[in-house]
Amino acid sequence: MNDGILSEPIDLNASRNSRPSYPAVAATLGTVVEYRATGVVGAIVSFKPQRVVIRDRHGRDHSITPRDGAFMIDGKPVALRQPAAPAATEVTFTASGSVDVGAVPARIARASRIWVEGLHDAELIEKVWGEDLRIEGVVVEQLDGMDDLADRVARFQPRPGRRLGILLDHLVEGSKESREAAAINHPDVLITGHPYVDVWQAITPKAVGIEAWPTIPMGTDWKTGIMASFNYHGHPGAFWKQLLARANSYRDLEQPMVGAVERLIDFVTVDAPG
Repeated sequence: MNDGILSEPIDLNASRNSRPSYPAVAATLGTVVEYRATGVVGAIVSFKPQRVVIRDRHGRDHSITPRDGAFMIDGKPVALRQPAAPAATEVTFTASGSVDVGAVPARIARASRIWVEGLHDAELIEKVWGEDLRIEGVVVEQLDGMDDLADRVARFQPRPGRRLGILLDHLVEGSKESREAAAINHPDVLITGHPYVDVWQAITPKAVGIEAWPTIPMGTDWKTGIMASFNYHGHPGAFWKQLLARANSYRDLEQPMVGAVERLIDFVTVDAPG
Protein backbone atom coordinates (compact mmCIF):
# COMPACT_ATOMS: atom_id res chain seq x y z
CA MET A 1 0.00 0.00 0.00
CA ASN A 2 1.71 3.18 -1.20
CA ASP A 3 0.34 6.00 0.92
CA GLY A 4 3.53 7.38 2.47
CA ILE A 5 5.49 10.49 1.60
CA LEU A 6 7.13 8.76 -1.35
CA SER A 7 3.88 7.56 -2.89
CA GLU A 8 3.74 10.63 -5.18
CA PRO A 9 6.35 11.53 -7.81
CA ILE A 10 8.99 14.02 -6.67
CA ASP A 11 9.12 17.32 -8.52
CA LEU A 12 12.83 17.61 -9.32
CA ASN A 13 12.23 21.05 -10.86
CA ALA A 14 10.75 22.62 -7.72
CA SER A 15 12.54 25.72 -6.48
CA ARG A 16 14.88 25.12 -3.57
CA ASN A 17 14.27 28.68 -2.39
CA SER A 18 10.47 28.63 -2.37
CA ARG A 19 8.99 30.65 0.48
CA PRO A 20 5.47 30.79 1.85
CA SER A 21 3.33 33.54 0.38
CA TYR A 22 0.98 35.68 2.43
CA PRO A 23 -2.05 37.70 1.40
CA ALA A 24 -1.24 41.37 0.89
CA VAL A 25 -3.15 43.76 3.16
CA ALA A 26 -3.11 47.54 2.98
CA ALA A 27 -1.54 48.95 6.17
CA THR A 28 -4.18 51.61 6.74
CA LEU A 29 -4.11 53.69 9.92
CA GLY A 30 -6.02 52.05 12.74
CA THR A 31 -5.70 48.49 11.41
CA VAL A 32 -5.19 46.16 14.39
CA VAL A 33 -2.33 43.71 13.93
CA GLU A 34 -0.41 41.25 16.07
CA TYR A 35 3.37 41.01 15.81
CA ARG A 36 4.03 37.26 15.74
CA ALA A 37 7.51 37.39 17.27
CA THR A 38 6.39 38.98 20.55
CA GLY A 39 2.58 38.78 20.62
CA VAL A 40 2.26 42.56 20.84
CA VAL A 41 -1.15 43.71 19.59
CA GLY A 42 -1.71 47.25 18.42
CA ALA A 43 -3.14 49.62 15.85
CA ILE A 44 -1.05 50.87 12.93
CA VAL A 45 -0.27 54.57 13.40
CA SER A 46 2.47 54.87 10.77
CA PHE A 47 3.63 52.77 7.84
CA LYS A 48 6.62 52.86 5.52
CA PRO A 49 7.97 49.91 3.55
CA GLN A 50 10.98 49.81 5.90
CA ARG A 51 9.19 50.51 9.17
CA VAL A 52 5.71 50.14 10.66
CA VAL A 53 4.72 51.69 13.97
CA ILE A 54 1.95 50.06 16.01
CA ARG A 55 0.50 51.52 19.19
CA ASP A 56 -0.66 49.10 21.87
CA ARG A 57 -3.63 49.68 24.17
CA HIS A 58 -1.39 51.38 26.73
CA GLY A 59 -0.34 54.03 24.21
CA ARG A 60 3.17 52.59 23.74
CA ASP A 61 4.57 52.67 20.20
CA HIS A 62 6.48 49.72 18.72
CA SER A 63 8.62 50.29 15.61
CA ILE A 64 9.03 47.10 13.59
CA THR A 65 10.31 46.07 10.15
CA PRO A 66 7.22 44.88 8.22
CA ARG A 67 8.52 41.61 6.77
CA ASP A 68 5.99 39.44 4.98
CA GLY A 69 4.29 37.11 7.44
CA ALA A 70 5.61 38.99 10.49
CA PHE A 71 2.13 40.27 11.39
CA MET A 72 -1.24 38.62 11.81
CA ILE A 73 -4.71 40.01 11.26
CA ASP A 74 -7.62 38.00 12.70
CA GLY A 75 -5.15 35.22 13.48
CA LYS A 76 -3.79 34.86 9.94
CA PRO A 77 -0.28 35.91 8.77
CA VAL A 78 -0.31 38.71 6.21
CA ALA A 79 2.03 40.87 4.15
CA LEU A 80 1.54 44.54 4.95
CA ARG A 81 1.63 46.90 2.00
CA GLN A 82 1.56 50.66 1.53
CA PRO A 83 -2.06 51.79 1.09
CA ALA A 84 -2.87 52.97 -2.42
CA ALA A 85 -4.26 56.24 -1.05
CA PRO A 86 -3.02 56.87 2.48
CA ALA A 87 -5.65 58.45 4.67
CA ALA A 88 -4.76 61.84 6.09
CA THR A 89 -7.06 61.58 9.07
CA GLU A 90 -5.64 61.89 12.57
CA VAL A 91 -5.55 58.94 14.92
CA THR A 92 -8.38 59.19 17.46
CA PHE A 93 -8.74 57.59 20.87
CA THR A 94 -11.40 55.70 22.78
CA ALA A 95 -12.86 56.66 26.15
CA SER A 96 -10.17 54.56 27.85
CA GLY A 97 -7.34 56.37 26.04
CA SER A 98 -6.62 53.53 23.61
CA VAL A 99 -6.26 54.09 19.87
CA ASP A 100 -9.68 54.03 18.22
CA VAL A 101 -9.41 51.26 15.64
CA GLY A 102 -12.90 51.71 14.22
CA ALA A 103 -15.36 48.94 13.48
CA VAL A 104 -13.18 45.97 14.38
CA PRO A 105 -15.05 42.67 14.93
CA ALA A 106 -15.08 41.57 18.57
CA ARG A 107 -12.69 38.79 19.46
CA ILE A 108 -14.21 35.46 20.48
CA ALA A 109 -14.65 35.57 24.25
CA ARG A 110 -11.75 34.31 26.31
CA ALA A 111 -12.22 31.80 29.11
CA SER A 112 -10.80 34.41 31.48
CA ARG A 113 -13.26 36.77 33.14
CA ILE A 114 -13.49 40.01 35.10
CA TRP A 115 -15.93 40.04 38.01
CA VAL A 116 -17.42 43.23 39.48
CA GLU A 117 -19.72 43.64 42.46
CA GLY A 118 -22.79 45.11 40.79
CA LEU A 119 -24.59 46.56 37.80
CA HIS A 120 -23.27 50.10 38.22
CA ASP A 121 -19.66 48.88 38.24
CA ALA A 122 -20.32 46.90 35.06
CA GLU A 123 -22.00 49.84 33.33
CA LEU A 124 -19.14 52.22 34.14
CA ILE A 125 -16.52 49.77 32.89
CA GLU A 126 -18.53 49.17 29.71
CA LYS A 127 -18.79 52.89 29.01
CA VAL A 128 -15.08 53.61 29.44
CA TRP A 129 -13.39 50.32 28.53
CA GLY A 130 -16.05 48.58 26.43
CA GLU A 131 -14.22 48.90 23.10
CA ASP A 132 -10.98 47.57 24.60
CA LEU A 133 -12.79 44.63 26.17
CA ARG A 134 -14.49 43.63 22.93
CA ILE A 135 -11.20 43.76 21.00
CA GLU A 136 -9.53 41.70 23.72
CA GLY A 137 -12.44 39.25 24.05
CA VAL A 138 -12.97 39.88 27.77
CA VAL A 139 -16.38 39.38 29.41
CA VAL A 140 -17.32 41.33 32.54
CA GLU A 141 -19.70 39.54 34.92
CA GLN A 142 -21.65 40.85 37.92
CA LEU A 143 -21.30 39.21 41.31
CA ASP A 144 -24.42 40.90 42.76
CA GLY A 145 -22.61 41.08 46.08
CA MET A 146 -19.40 39.53 47.30
CA ASP A 147 -20.61 36.97 49.83
CA ASP A 148 -18.87 33.57 49.63
CA LEU A 149 -16.29 35.03 47.25
CA ALA A 150 -13.70 32.33 47.97
CA ASP A 151 -16.24 29.58 47.17
CA ARG A 152 -17.19 31.28 43.91
CA VAL A 153 -13.56 31.52 42.90
CA ALA A 154 -13.04 27.83 43.66
CA ARG A 155 -16.04 26.90 41.51
CA PHE A 156 -14.67 29.01 38.65
CA GLN A 157 -11.52 26.80 38.67
CA PRO A 158 -8.97 29.41 37.57
CA ARG A 159 -5.86 28.23 35.76
CA PRO A 160 -3.49 29.48 33.03
CA GLY A 161 -5.66 30.60 30.12
CA ARG A 162 -8.67 30.82 32.45
CA ARG A 163 -7.68 33.70 34.66
CA LEU A 164 -9.96 35.66 36.93
CA GLY A 165 -9.79 39.37 37.75
CA ILE A 166 -12.00 40.76 40.51
CA LEU A 167 -12.80 44.44 41.12
CA LEU A 168 -13.99 45.31 44.64
CA ASP A 169 -15.42 48.51 46.08
CA HIS A 170 -14.01 49.92 49.34
CA LEU A 171 -10.85 47.81 49.24
CA VAL A 172 -9.17 49.44 52.24
CA GLU A 173 -7.47 48.04 55.32
CA GLY A 174 -9.94 46.58 57.78
CA SER A 175 -12.93 46.50 55.42
CA LYS A 176 -15.02 43.42 54.76
CA GLU A 177 -13.79 43.52 51.16
CA SER A 178 -10.15 43.44 52.22
CA ARG A 179 -10.78 40.44 54.48
CA GLU A 180 -12.51 38.55 51.66
CA ALA A 181 -9.66 39.38 49.30
CA ALA A 182 -7.02 38.24 51.79
CA ALA A 183 -8.65 34.81 51.95
CA ILE A 184 -7.95 34.20 48.25
CA ASN A 185 -4.42 33.29 47.18
CA HIS A 186 -4.16 31.88 43.66
CA PRO A 187 -1.62 32.67 40.91
CA ASP A 188 -4.36 32.99 38.30
CA VAL A 189 -6.59 35.29 40.35
CA LEU A 190 -5.98 39.02 40.76
CA ILE A 191 -8.10 41.16 43.06
CA THR A 192 -7.92 44.93 42.72
CA GLY A 193 -10.20 47.66 43.91
CA HIS A 194 -10.68 51.28 44.81
CA PRO A 195 -11.05 52.95 48.21
CA TYR A 196 -14.51 54.41 47.61
CA VAL A 197 -17.61 53.22 49.45
CA ASP A 198 -19.43 52.89 46.13
CA VAL A 199 -18.44 53.10 42.48
CA TRP A 200 -20.45 56.33 42.21
CA GLN A 201 -17.62 58.04 44.06
CA ALA A 202 -15.07 56.81 41.50
CA ILE A 203 -16.37 59.55 39.20
CA THR A 204 -14.42 62.74 39.89
CA PRO A 205 -16.23 65.62 41.64
CA LYS A 206 -15.21 67.87 38.73
CA ALA A 207 -17.06 65.63 36.25
CA VAL A 208 -20.14 65.71 38.48
CA GLY A 209 -19.90 69.48 38.86
CA ILE A 210 -19.23 69.63 42.61
CA GLU A 211 -16.28 70.64 44.80
CA ALA A 212 -16.13 67.27 46.57
CA TRP A 213 -18.31 64.28 47.31
CA PRO A 214 -20.37 64.90 50.46
CA THR A 215 -19.39 63.12 53.67
CA ILE A 216 -22.22 60.83 54.76
CA PRO A 217 -22.62 60.21 58.53
CA MET A 218 -22.01 56.71 59.88
CA GLY A 219 -25.24 54.74 60.11
CA THR A 220 -26.80 56.42 57.05
CA ASP A 221 -27.03 54.43 53.83
CA TRP A 222 -24.39 56.01 51.62
CA LYS A 223 -26.43 56.21 48.42
CA THR A 224 -29.46 57.54 50.29
CA GLY A 225 -27.31 60.18 51.92
CA ILE A 226 -25.74 61.20 48.61
CA MET A 227 -29.10 61.60 46.90
CA ALA A 228 -30.41 63.63 49.84
CA SER A 229 -27.40 65.94 49.62
CA PHE A 230 -28.31 66.56 45.97
CA ASN A 231 -31.97 67.05 46.97
CA TYR A 232 -32.86 64.14 44.71
CA HIS A 233 -35.92 62.07 45.64
CA GLY A 234 -36.12 59.61 42.75
CA HIS A 235 -34.86 56.06 42.29
CA PRO A 236 -31.13 55.38 42.83
CA GLY A 237 -30.90 53.80 39.39
CA ALA A 238 -32.16 56.97 37.74
CA PHE A 239 -29.70 59.08 39.75
CA TRP A 240 -26.89 56.77 38.69
CA LYS A 241 -27.80 57.27 35.04
CA GLN A 242 -27.26 60.99 35.50
CA LEU A 243 -23.85 60.36 37.09
CA LEU A 244 -22.88 57.88 34.40
CA ALA A 245 -23.68 60.45 31.72
CA ARG A 246 -20.94 62.65 33.22
CA ALA A 247 -18.25 59.96 32.89
CA ASN A 248 -17.24 60.28 29.25
CA SER A 249 -13.67 58.98 29.49
CA TYR A 250 -11.02 57.76 31.90
CA ARG A 251 -10.22 61.42 32.61
CA ASP A 252 -13.55 61.67 34.44
CA LEU A 253 -12.60 58.86 36.82
CA GLU A 254 -10.39 58.84 39.90
CA GLN A 255 -6.95 57.35 39.28
CA PRO A 256 -7.36 54.42 41.74
CA MET A 257 -10.35 53.23 39.69
CA VAL A 258 -8.51 53.62 36.37
CA GLY A 259 -5.43 51.81 37.64
CA ALA A 260 -7.46 48.97 39.15
CA VAL A 261 -9.35 48.26 35.93
CA GLU A 262 -6.28 48.54 33.71
CA ARG A 263 -4.40 46.04 35.89
CA LEU A 264 -7.28 43.56 35.62
CA ILE A 265 -7.45 43.86 31.83
CA ASP A 266 -3.70 43.30 31.56
CA PHE A 267 -3.93 40.28 33.87
CA VAL A 268 -6.77 38.44 32.13
CA THR A 269 -5.48 39.05 28.61
CA VAL A 270 -2.28 37.06 29.19
CA ASP A 271 -2.68 34.02 26.96
CA ALA A 272 -1.99 30.53 28.23
CA PRO A 273 1.51 29.23 27.42
CA GLY A 274 1.61 27.41 24.11
